[in-house]
Amino acid sequence: MRPDRHDAHEAGRPDGAAAVVIGGGLAGITAALALADAGLRVTLVEGRPRLGGLVFSFRRESAVGELTVDNGQHVYLRCCTAYGWFLDRVGARDLVPLQDRMDVPVLDADGLRLGRLRRTALPVPLHLARSLAAYPHLSLAERANVGRAALALKKLDPEDPRLDGVDFASWLRRHGQSPRAVEALWDLVGVATLNARAGDASLGLAAKVFKTGLLSDNGAADIGWARVPLGEVHDALAREALEKAGVRVELRTRASALDRTEDGSWRVTVDNGPHGREQLAADTVVLALPQRETHALLPAGSLDGQDRLLDIGTAPILNLHVVYDRPVLRKPFFAALGSPVQWVFDRTEASGLAALPGGAGSQYLAVSQSAAQDDIDRPVAELRERYLPELARLLPAARGAGVRDFFVTRERTATFAPTPGVGRMRPAARTQNPGLYLAGAWTATGWPATMESAVRSGLGAVREALTELGFPQGQLPQEVA
Repeated sequence: MRPDRHDAHEAGRPDGAAAVVIGGGLAGITAALALADAGLRVTLVEGRPRLGGLVFSFRRESAVGELTVDNGQHVYLRCCTAYGWFLDRVGARDLVPLQDRMDVPVLDADGLRLGRLRRTALPVPLHLARSLAAYPHLSLAERANVGRAALALKKLDPEDPRLDGVDFASWLRRHGQSPRAVEALWDLVGVATLNARAGDASLGLAAKVFKTGLLSDNGAADIGWARVPLGEVHDALAREALEKAGVRVELRTRASALDRTEDGSWRVTVDNGPHGREQLAADTVVLALPQRETHALLPAGSLDGQDRLLDIGTAPILNLHVVYDRPVLRKPFFAALGSPVQWVFDRTEASGLAALPGGAGSQYLAVSQSAAQDDIDRPVAELRERYLPELARLLPAARGAGVRDFFVTRERTATFAPTPGVGRMRPAARTQNPGLYLAGAWTATGWPATMESAVRSGLGAVREALTELGFPQGQLPQEVA
């Protein structure tokens, strides 16, 4: 159980320290909660009118009524223990459940062959052996080569800095992986988790994904996703948790300056629209913003090679939203091969469509397209013309179905680009200025840009802050304490 302020004080923790967290995404929410749990007085400022960063929902009026739309499809794995802590902390674990066992339907558009990537209860790596042996999208020789490459990958150390400068595709070629194997397995997983194809991804980050997700524990890759709108978890429930923790949350409030005072504390200047400008005093500041916004606020000399933050690239994610006049997909999701379509999820229940008077019998599918550089700026009409026939090719039931709505959400800078060499540009949580810390999925968590990385970054920043303040860290999750 989380200790409250009174319990923290009774335990002898320093009292009266103030913290300001700048940014209300997952990293910032996490940092604010963990700092408050440790007994600090915390203010969280966020420029948007909501929390959640790039993991959010919005309302949209459609032909069938008002839908609640997630900006994009987000999933996590059982190995994402920090994000699991976050769900527990905001009381949302039951709303974002995991599969009992990993089970991924994979549909090849050429011939409509259905394969499955499923685990058994056997220990690693035997937990995937049966699934790979029967995987119809690879030849017998390709399946054997995949097994050998997986064993070689298991021997890699993702923290070895030499892996950071190597691209994943080159390593796969050296280990006998055919272009088909890359498409049907390695990129099937890697594009969704890294937001990059193998040729554009650091071997170090790829090794982290595959070793942790597929080769660490037989249940590590079980998939979880929200059965409610993302905003219910990362905004509404997060706000409730922050309020209960005593965190002051200021939305529509942007930090415009960050200065060190003569006594060594910090002064954060914020602009709060009609309420004007305010200065917040803090012993601890956590900057939980994207890399460019962080660079703009960081005082000079906070990091060695501070301008390298501007060299961390970004990668887009595109989501296509289709409302059909009838059910066309019986599974909760599937992945596609031989098609521009990547992953498709049924969002009928979560969007509220099923409960709308005009939504009876309709189905809402979300098509999630990572590494979407080629499509991110295409007009909606072109995307419709490109993707609706592909969905009809993949889903026979969609061929005679009417399309009641089609719209697009775009995140042009959804994640940092996991390119070879990016690891040496990702900064640690601690800066060279005492009391100033960095958080964000793009910081040096060792993970790609995922919800897990964001939460870990917030916890990591708090760990450093508590160490500097002399606070106990017993309430932090063990993996980051």
